[in-house]
Amino acid sequence: MILGIVVRLWFMSRPVAVPVMAKLVIKGSSSKSRLWLARRMAGRLAAALPGRQVRVVADSAYAGGELKGLPAGISWTTRLRKDAALHGLPPARTGRPGRPRVKGDRLPSLAGLAAAAEFSQVTVTRYGRTETVAAAVVTCLWYSVFGSRPVTVVIVRDKPGSGFGIALVTTDREATAEQVIERYAARWSIEIAIEDAKQIIGTGQARNRTARAVERTVPFQIACQAAAVTWYATAGHDPADLHERRALAPWYAGKAEPATADMAAKLRRVIIAARFRATRPDQPTPQEIAVIRLAWEDAEPLAA
Repeated sequence: MILGIVVRLWFMSRPVAVPVMAKLVIKGSSSKSRLWLARRMAGRLAAALPGRQVRVVADSAYAGGELKGLPAGISWTTRLRKDAALHGLPPARTGRPGRPRVKGDRLPSLAGLAAAAEFSQVTVTRYGRTETVAAAVVTCLWYSVFGSRPVTVVIVRDKPGSGFGIALVTTDREATAEQVIERYAARWSIEIAIEDAKQIIGTGQARNRTARAVERTVPFQIACQAAAVTWYATAGHDPADLHERRALAPWYAGKAEPATADMAAKLRRVIIAARFRATRPDQPTPQEIAVIRLAWEDAEPLAA
């Protein structure tokens, strides 16, 4: 299980996911549930960032009863399953004795909601392009997953017609339909980060034989990937990197921005170069001392 923070880098057109946490799924234990792990990883991240709003985005597999009672500082956005049992908001109290209702009437299926909903045109930027899609917003309860916390369902229609392409659900009531759609699309950056970790950093290629090695190797390699991306974004980026890459690989004529491989390669070069630099730049190197001594020896006869 990998948790990443999605960031926008000024020299990249796509969102970038920086891995910050990893947990091992262990069969036969409480951590066998990926949703159980994801819920606690999000809580740990929120605790490390007090006062910050943590907006979790995950695919449809990360939706279940574990999400009941989410803290106010954590919102959850995921893809809505077609068999989701949605209910209306609970009605107002009638003043009669007895327990008040915790949820409203059962809503139709997603197909029925899409057929009856009012769609409006919204402009979103996702997957590298800006486009206009139709979206409908429904406020309801997904009681089996989020309990009594109201959620917003965004039904997206990519093509003209009576159906829909995708349905999203979020606990962030302040987010607009455009923000929810773009936020879910940015989730794909974690898939790119995982692929880069395997293909570039070598995560998962170590042949470990002990339990401690299995627990430590992959998180360490993911941390190295996060360090490489962070270093490049804060100190390593240079506009000339792209021109140098094109010169070394002229077949990349359409390359317009650096990739993770470029970031890791530059960091390797910087680390290798640092190994051959003086530890204290203010002190002369042995070669410089030898040159000065020879110069002194040559100058002594002239001084006499």
